[in-house]
Amino acid sequence: MTQDLSWLKGSIPPLITPFRDGAIDFETYGRLIEHQIAGGSQGILVNGTTSEPSTLTVAERNELVRFAVKTARGRIPVVAATGSQSYAETRELSAFAEQAGADAQLIVTPYYIKPPQRGMEAYFADIMGRLKTPAMVYHIPGRAGVSMDVATFQAIKDRAPNLVGVKHASTDLAFVTDLLAAMGRDFRIFVGLEELCFPMMAIGAVGMMNAVGNLDPKRVAALHHAMEAGDLKTARELHFALFEVSKAIFFDTNPIPLKYMMKKLGIIAHNEHRLPMVAAGEALERRLDGVLKVCGLL
Repeated sequence: MTQDLSWLKGSIPPLITPFRDGAIDFETYGRLIEHQIAGGSQGILVNGTTSEPSTLTVAERNELVRFAVKTARGRIPVVAATGSQSYAETRELSAFAEQAGADAQLIVTPYYIKPPQRGMEAYFADIMGRLKTPAMVYHIPGRAGVSMDVATFQAIKDRAPNLVGVKHASTDLAFVTDLLAAMGRDFRIFVGLEELCFPMMAIGAVGMMNAVGNLDPKRVAALHHAMEAGDLKTARELHFALFEVSKAIFFDTNPIPLKYMMKKLGIIAHNEHRLPMVAAGEALERRLDGVLKVCGLL
């Protein structure tokens, strides 16, 4: 694939899905998109893990993509997370996202079923081969329960040239080096774990798709700019400035802590979830309040 992908980089936060009385609050969702644009994010990710996609219907996920593309109006790229545990759902979500105008797609490894490597090769080659837009694998072994080998990425790329990158949500930094060595330095690797932004970008990741960008888009975007400019001193300072709040994202299952902190900072009015996700309890709220104070956000 020879198209210019220089735009596919930087801080591309996975937006939360705001709920109000059980329904998606699209008015608030629109404000969240504007918040990211004003904060200097280089894109937005719709229907990522942080958006609680397993609690959404296919129709709701499609509507969020359509709404995001319409609201962004080309000001920043919209990356649509279109993966599911179901091949049929992934095909439907991916086809809709492309038709709706999403700039790229992020497709998670099929979860729960734990397919073999040859199964994932066939799956991604089939799904991506039906698309014209750039596509990336969402590699999150901790939640999906399955890891992909470097050789599998290579095999998929041979069959689907529009495989252009990966969101790597794992502590395995050696895998990043192996993948860049095998796929080429222009392979678009995005950091999927907040605490590893600095080291993974130092190795060669082009950006971040991290939940903490919902809270502090300016400093997260600044971290990428500093790394891109080779200003390691500034980047390291931002890494440590964001470190406590990055850890706080995982005090409970994401996005439970995140939604509470966004409510506390006035970014959203309600930290509502859909079952089986539930809002933060009092003890967690007090702990998160302390983090926000330490980090200078509250």
